[in-house]
Amino acid sequence: MADGEINLVTGGAGFIGSHLVDHLLDAGGRVTVVDDLSTGSLANLEAAMAFAPDRVEFLEGRVSDVLPELDHSKIARTFHLAAAVGVRLVVDEPIRTIETNVHETSAVLEFARRAKVPTLIASTSEVYGKGTRTPFAEEDDVVYGPTTTTRWSYACSKAIDEYLALAHDREGLAPTVVVRFFNTVGPRQSGEYGMVLPRFVEAALEGRPIEVHGDGRQSRCFCDVRDAVPALPRLLSDAENHGRVFNLGRADLVEIGDLAQIVKARLSSESEVRFIPYAEAFEEGFEDLRVRQPDLDRIRNAIDFEPKITLAMTIDDLASSLQAGKVDR
Repeated sequence: MADGEINLVTGGAGFIGSHLVDHLLDAGGRVTVVDDLSTGSLANLEAAMAFAPDRVEFLEGRVSDVLPELDHSKIARTFHLAAAVGVRLVVDEPIRTIETNVHETSAVLEFARRAKVPTLIASTSEVYGKGTRTPFAEEDDVVYGPTTTTRWSYACSKAIDEYLALAHDREGLAPTVVVRFFNTVGPRQSGEYGMVLPRFVEAALEGRPIEVHGDGRQSRCFCDVRDAVPALPRLLSDAENHGRVFNLGRADLVEIGDLAQIVKARLSSESEVRFIPYAEAFEEGFEDLRVRQPDLDRIRNAIDFEPKITLAMTIDDLASSLQAGKVDR
């Protein structure tokens, strides 16, 4: 990037966004963060502000309110990470989920058209819905449940985001990359909105029951945020990746019941592991996938992506951040 050019990070005070800000600053870049602090926190940016106060700017507000007033002339690339996140938030506040995801992404892409800058849109493995095979590959069909089941509103709203982003690239309006995150975890993450690993770690640290939803036989793959974040600028910087969708995560599966036991043992906790039916934890008719696993061939071929941080290290560092109060809420 040329001297003075700026990375725009929406949702930069959140869990993944703040780690991206740190990474961009470590690489010598300048960053403008836009965040309404609805699920993020200025505490997540304390290290960045202390490390490079002259290279990071924070603008508080909704993306759709801030970007129309932002001078785009020095923005070199945009990373859109502002979104409604977490199963709990999706079930409890579906209107907020849908409107935030679709409206704010549209605002980011309108800005990208004006600025003519490469833009990365953060999406999710939820887009695959019920899926048609495992592991999920980027060109697979997607299958959703009925509109009467709130759980699928998040997946549909993020799929619309992807359609919008890819259409902008296809029509030559702005180069875009879409990244589907699979269970990204690590320091600064909170369990407030239903994220499973921080929920387990928080409960284990406090001696409360570790609540596993369903029978615990559902399997997930967990990728440390510090492995995931460096992939984002690498994907966006190569024009060969523009107009494409990439899975981002780990490939090794862990059953959620086993994860509860791993956390309990790792933190030497006396917490009971308790199984809670989905209907009690969320809503009647809630559906969950037995297996959510990414096919990583595409991202490996593009940038030689290979996560290095072990689950044990992630649990230790997440526990330390929770004990220090350094979380996104």
